[in-house]
Amino acid sequence: MSRSYIKNKIVGYTKKETEKRDKTIANKRYRRLVKVRIAKRSEVLPLVREVSNVWTFDKDGKHYYPEMTKLEMRK
Repeated sequence: MSRSYIKNKIVGYTKKETEKRDKTIANKRYRRLVKVRIAKRSEVLPLVREVSNVWTFDKDGKHYYPEMTKLEMRK
């Protein structure tokens, strides 16, 4: 695909492509904590935010970059 290019001028702050690994680890911790609380017959289940912090994930958001040239928009 020699002519592929990004369609919009929104780019990530870091070079990390995805947060899949971070989300997998966070959900694994969450599921484990839910199992433990169910086994202890706790009436309050945890929230996902109690187990993971999205600010510590590798990818750190996106940014609109209006001055991006055609050369920079190539993949």
